[in-house]
Amino acid sequence: MNNVSIQKALQDMQALANQAKAGGVQETQNTEQADFSSMLKQAVDNVNELQSQSSEMSAAFVRGENVPLTDVMVAAQKSRVAFEAMKETRRHLLEAYQQISRMQV
Repeated sequence: MNNVSIQKALQDMQALANQAKAGGVQETQNTEQADFSSMLKQAVDNVNELQSQSSEMSAAFVRGENVPLTDVMVAAQKSRVAFEAMKETRRHLLEAYQQISRMQV
């Protein structure tokens, strides 16, 4: 994160804190939290599905079923890329949380 984006994030947080003091942000936060949590759950489910498909295709190929090797490799790569993206998202979320927790109010 560069300095400009950190400053922008701090300004946004300060604006939200001011709105919270005024009492007008509670309903908005609940809606956004539900949207974010459902989006995150959907992403995790998608990664899980890709990993399951990859495992099933690999097992079918090993058993000698009519599954092309290219399809098995593509499924494995899709699964790997999705999992790596999920790990990066997790890392960024943890970094953001740690930055927020270190902020002085």
